[in-house]
Amino acid sequence: MLHSSFGSFLKSRAAGLAGPIALILAEDEVELASTLSHHLAKGFRTVIALVAPDATLPDQPTVHFVAHDVLSEDALTHATNQLVAAAPGQWIYTGYNAEYLYFPFAETRSVGELLAFHAQERREAMPATVIDLYASDLTRHPDAVDRDTAHFDRAGYFALARKDAAANWAPMERQADLYGGLRWRFEEHVPWEKRRIDRIALFCARPGVIMRPDFTLSVAEMNTIACPWHHNLTAAVLSFRAAKALRSNPDSRHAIASFQWRNSVPFAWSSQQLLDLGFIEPGQWF
Repeated sequence: MLHSSFGSFLKSRAAGLAGPIALILAEDEVELASTLSHHLAKGFRTVIALVAPDATLPDQPTVHFVAHDVLSEDALTHATNQLVAAAPGQWIYTGYNAEYLYFPFAETRSVGELLAFHAQERREAMPATVIDLYASDLTRHPDAVDRDTAHFDRAGYFALARKDAAANWAPMERQADLYGGLRWRFEEHVPWEKRRIDRIALFCARPGVIMRPDFTLSVAEMNTIACPWHHNLTAAVLSFRAAKALRSNPDSRHAIASFQWRNSVPFAWSSQQLLDLGFIEPGQWF
């Protein structure tokens, strides 16, 4: 079933939206089925897919498919803020098709267990690093998407202290801007405002909390990397999105023959690999 609009869907279902909720915006149909299956398997109780009105829907009866203007500016953050208003108190994940959420020990623990522990540590949001995935052979896979040969960069990442424009650009406490991956290696093809790879991917909906277009939240503490006392859990979003964009743009498509370099490694689709490389942090999560 395809719901006619997100607003009408929320109005009819708001009281029955069980969390945690995954909100997936499908910019196209690439790997949509695998994206939805991944998040269902991680334990999200409600999965909502925002799709183009004429999209071909995968056969996944437990997913709520909603017609949406998926290519409008800031489509995902606008939809996320609608969901926040409709589902206060619920944990929400936001992402795109061909993106996959990973967290420490994701193979044996559900996202519900993860968030229950995180909430016990008085945390209401979880920062995530967006790690770019890309096919190993762009001749065989010209859109750069292939789960079987997916690679990512094991090195080439850095963090800068986030500055507060409203306070004479003073450093913001426990906040950082992260860079790396394809957006760093091919930065000449990426607008500067799109180069950051940090995202608040999981957070608890609260009245008045707004997700901004850069995937930070309107409450400063919810954008912090960790609490003042110790390291907290962090997550990663493994994403083909940047690779797809670089291959769909005519200028970058003809300038890039391969995404492979000396720091390319195959992705094992394993949270342990991400832990070993330091992309996700277990904190006190045992």
